[in-house]
Amino acid sequence: MKNKRIRDYGIRIGKLETGKNNLLTDVAGVLVGHITIDNGQVKTGVTTILPHARNIFREKVLASCHVINGFGKAAGLMQIEEMGTIETPIVLVNTLSVGVAYDALVDYLLSANEDIGVTTGTVNPVVCECNDGFLNDIRGKHLKKEHVFASIKNATVFFEEGAVGAGTGMSCFGFKGGIGSASRRVMLDGKEYVLGVLVLSNFGVQEDLTINGLKFRRTAENACSGSTLAEGVDKGSAVIVVAMDIPLTERQLKRVLKRAVVGLCRVGSFLGNTSGEVVVGFTTANNIYHYQQQDIRQIGMLYEERIDDVFRAAAEATEESVLNSLVCSERTIGRDNNLRDSLKYYLDSLV
Repeated sequence: MKNKRIRDYGIRIGKLETGKNNLLTDVAGVLVGHITIDNGQVKTGVTTILPHARNIFREKVLASCHVINGFGKAAGLMQIEEMGTIETPIVLVNTLSVGVAYDALVDYLLSANEDIGVTTGTVNPVVCECNDGFLNDIRGKHLKKEHVFASIKNATVFFEEGAVGAGTGMSCFGFKGGIGSASRRVMLDGKEYVLGVLVLSNFGVQEDLTINGLKFRRTAENACSGSTLAEGVDKGSAVIVVAMDIPLTERQLKRVLKRAVVGLCRVGSFLGNTSGEVVVGFTTANNIYHYQQQDIRQIGMLYEERIDDVFRAAAEATEESVLNSLVCSERTIGRDNNLRDSLKYYLDSLV
């Protein structure tokens, strides 16, 4: 994390305290890996989230998902909705690389589980995407299975934000978007729990950008180099991954995931017609074993009247994650000399 984050500019989002590193991986056991492909016209990559470092197929995590706006090409969401679990790493790529990422996850899980497709069922790879075609030669399909394998292998607690991994070619509010993360602490029964968020940001219209309640003002003096794809039109997407160690059922998880939209709206998104926004989330507190011995599985859940701080945590961490993706990204020139500047040079442009 070599770049300054939004708090380093004196901007504090929300009221809840952050986790230790203010990252998704503040949730114990969660790991994140990137592979970045940055070569001239090619600005793309892959980001992988591991709910834990063990065999995820055999030890699934309780999960849910929420489609805010369904203009997207994600894989695996239908089974998450039906079964309430995730059984593979979560892979983020560009739109035309969903297929190769899906294939890579199948190979990865088959290599570690000889029973898949033989003595037990198949596997449900989870892949989400955003379109990086403004800066990246997306038609070239430069992402390969080896990149996905490498992102899994190098997953760690500390990871970079900005124009890295799946975020290498993304745009957000007319600036350079990408990967951003944040976390929040929540006290329940006198014990501290953590909710973390990772966002792949690729949405928004520059004139709508709002930072901690203050509107970004574009003037002749601070006009950003490089125009938006179409003034006043939001053609992007966002993938939001939420992790927590709070004991929740999959129904409660879905309720929390719905609050991520609050964070998007606070930074200025209006969820445009062709802007696909997807939230995927899980809790590490309730694992489901593939080969469960008992007929009845005991899991924990939260008393609903105490869930408001968890809602707040999801909203605040999503808002801060988007802003971190913007200020951590560097100025980027990509396909056909298309340009996205970094927001960090314009933080004084608030009213």
